[in-house]
Amino acid sequence: MNQVISGLSSMATRPLLAELSERIRLVHGLCLRFEAVGGVEVARRVREGAEADLLVLADGAMTALEQEGHLAAGTVRPLWISQVVAAVPAGSPVPELASESGLRAALEAAQRIAYSTGPSGTALVELIGRLGLAGALADRLVQAPPGVPAGSLLSSGRADLAFQQHSELMDLPGVVVAGPLPGDTAISSTFSGGVLASASRPGPALEVLDFLGSAAGSEIARTRGMRASRRPPFVADDGGVRHGGRGRGFLGGRERQTG
Repeated sequence: MNQVISGLSSMATRPLLAELSERIRLVHGLCLRFEAVGGVEVARRVREGAEADLLVLADGAMTALEQEGHLAAGTVRPLWISQVVAAVPAGSPVPELASESGLRAALEAAQRIAYSTGPSGTALVELIGRLGLAGALADRLVQAPPGVPAGSLLSSGRADLAFQQHSELMDLPGVVVAGPLPGDTAISSTFSGGVLASASRPGPALEVLDFLGSAAGSEIARTRGMRASRRPPFVADDGGVRHGGRGRGFLGGRERQTG
């Protein structure tokens, strides 16, 4: 099959989408290509008319783009949930994060704290404020540039503590994941997928979306530091495009979630 389905995503889902794209190529013979950049940059491109079939971003960004008419009605669905974790440079003492007091101690001990752009970074800054540490840590916070993993600031020596999505930190060389944030301080992001309103291949793109949310896709997501998000059932719209369920799409109904 020669057709190519193109997609845009943020960096947090890049390793996962690369593995899922390869799985779809090997099992179903379809070429699926995702370009991953910072989530803010992806949203800007979409608003400026970027050409693609599929979009995978944090839920808040997807909701905004759907409301603005950039996504095909009824196609947006939650796919995976990712936790924000803390990490340190390899060889450094690993902080104990089983309690809020442990997290507070790690923050207060750090000289430079790296965090990402996008929703998870915003949530971290808000958390620091809730912990009453905004003033004390203001000069120690280092925001990674869009599309650059916060963990890379650890390996380069520009930070000694970093917070980012688990999927972005788990495979970085020179970085040790300390663990998720404890209790009420936990931060998680839901990543959703949808078909762009301007998609040139909306039917096949929706079939791919079905696979991303399938049991097989969810198992691959688990190995990449995410967990599946439950999705509602979908029905056919007036244009005959299937929103979930089984049918005679290019995936042939294999390895699909029934919704």
